[in-house]
Amino acid sequence: MLRLLSISSKSKSSSLRKSSSISPYSFTHSETHLCNPTNSPISSNSSGFPSNQFNSINPAKTPDGYLFCHRFDRNFSSFGSKIGFCKVSSSVYWLNCANLRTCERNGSGVLRVQGSVSGMRSFSSESDRESMEYDVVIVGAGPAGLSAAIRLKQMCLEKGVDLSVCVVEKGAEVGAHILSGNVFEPRALDELLPQWKQEEAPISIPVSSDKFWFLTKKRAFSLPCPFDNKGNYVISLSQLVRWMGTKAEELGVEIYPGFAASEILYDAKDTVIGIATNDMGVAKDGSKKEIFQCGVELKGRVMLLAEGCRGSISEKIMKKYNLREKRHAQHQTYALGIKEVWEIEEAKHNPGSVIHTLGWPLDQKTYGGSFLYHLQDRQIAIGLVVALNYQNPFLNPYEEFQKLKHHPAIKPLLEGGSVLQYGARTLNEGGFQSIPYPVFPGGAIIGCSAGFLNVPKIKGTHTAMKSGMLAAEATFGVLQEGLNLETYWDALQNSWIWEELYRARNYRPAFEHGLIPGLAISGLEHYILKGRSPFTLKHGIPDHEATKVAKLCSPIQYPKPDGVLSFDVPTSLHRSNTNHEHDQPAHLRLRDPKIPEQVNLPDYAGPESRYCPARVYEYNPDEKSQLKLQINAQNCLHCKACDIKDPKQNIEWTVPEGGGGPGYSVM
Repeated sequence: MLRLLSISSKSKSSSLRKSSSISPYSFTHSETHLCNPTNSPISSNSSGFPSNQFNSINPAKTPDGYLFCHRFDRNFSSFGSKIGFCKVSSSVYWLNCANLRTCERNGSGVLRVQGSVSGMRSFSSESDRESMEYDVVIVGAGPAGLSAAIRLKQMCLEKGVDLSVCVVEKGAEVGAHILSGNVFEPRALDELLPQWKQEEAPISIPVSSDKFWFLTKKRAFSLPCPFDNKGNYVISLSQLVRWMGTKAEELGVEIYPGFAASEILYDAKDTVIGIATNDMGVAKDGSKKEIFQCGVELKGRVMLLAEGCRGSISEKIMKKYNLREKRHAQHQTYALGIKEVWEIEEAKHNPGSVIHTLGWPLDQKTYGGSFLYHLQDRQIAIGLVVALNYQNPFLNPYEEFQKLKHHPAIKPLLEGGSVLQYGARTLNEGGFQSIPYPVFPGGAIIGCSAGFLNVPKIKGTHTAMKSGMLAAEATFGVLQEGLNLETYWDALQNSWIWEELYRARNYRPAFEHGLIPGLAISGLEHYILKGRSPFTLKHGIPDHEATKVAKLCSPIQYPKPDGVLSFDVPTSLHRSNTNHEHDQPAHLRLRDPKIPEQVNLPDYAGPESRYCPARVYEYNPDEKSQLKLQINAQNCLHCKACDIKDPKQNIEWTVPEGGGGPGYSVM
């Protein structure tokens, strides 16, 4: 069976975007044609290929004498080379059957290609969706997913075996959806890639100073610093995962950016056997556009879910298999982090300087704080983290962040500078108490999808990476040694992740009763008990239940942005490089379309118009002057705040078309 791969690089113009070594390719997968099986010229068709495109090709034929061509038109990194395509021109690949182990027609007349140079087990077209099978499929090309992929391939080299490993990523490129502080602890990277310094990892600015401030409206008071950041680095996590992506590909991992996992595939025994990506080219009204393309099925003997905080597939898996209940875990609790990267004046730049704050602009009942890190090249990262169990529905995290930048201790640093990039993302804060049982039939949950963030450290990258490595080792044992995937759970409990999170378990719930009690209990934990408390505190009610009705709270008046230090949402959104195809079904769905106008607006004053940092939700008057909720899904930063904070849990976050969303490069 011959298939045609059309490669068309997809790029956005951005002065910040650096060229990635992971090339985005274009791939569509449902436009199959019977092609001319002779060597005669093929005329141009609706696919846009010139009439002489194939004049020099003498392809092999299928058993009945016809050649199957397939046009691809979406991001599909290195697909051609992995399953045996030979290059014809700069934009066309033909399947080289000489590289395939078997090529046979099944009972229904559909040709199945099995085996390849890369170890792919099969590539079939038995239904409307293309289906590819791997030994391991990983959802999410973040620190956890890429660490798992790299460790799997390392073990293959160590043991002399070959396992096919695929990583599917909804961002347009690896790193496009990655946002974090980030003061990086290299402990896990030292284990995974010990030569990272020699291999030019984008980790070059060690922490040079570490300060902790308590802010009032006009002052900044220094407190004893509880963070031990000696030996850590200030980095851009989006740049680090791009580098990790290149390392994974060098080992033979297949990374497919631009593909959004939207559906879980089960077998007859209710075991997870893969995921399907969503269809492309569907209009808002649900009709198929001319460019419609069916989704792709990616099947694996083992599935690893590394979607990050509040991953949509992971959440469905946890509910279906009752993974929280299986471990008697508490509910997860979350925070929303809002961040900007600035370029400041050289005289004000102090590479490696780290500052964390508590207090203003948040009230004493709202947990959160800010960070300010000096990166390289005159860049600084500044951000505000707000716990999503805040009570006042009038609170607006985005506006609180704009206020922060006007604080007398921060304003002078930013003056004369310019914003390079903006973004937002939720993070898990439940810690040890909220970790679900991470193994399900057919796979495991890794990284922040499971919630391994160390809250008092404000770090989760190193624990996410380590969880991916442990899952990879357990997966290798399943596939090569006949072991059970529960060994991942055993390994977690015997790892430094478990010890670290256990010792930190009481810090976050200590703030359930306010800032001052939280500081007192945290001080006791840190300086005296040192994590050896004879008790484990519980979290309060879930974040969405914490929101009080509007009549019990005071409205908050926020100052207008000055366009110098503070900005309106559209300006910030532009800096996030967010882009979605406008004519597609909204990926933000209301379970009950009546709740916004009948409950959220009258009872809670429409909080979705404030907790979203991208103005996705707006209440606008209709022709009868009645306020109606408008969803601007194209603005979505994929932060997941709405999925978490909606008072009635009426908003369901699903994936949009692959490749949409923010386009972070220095976050």
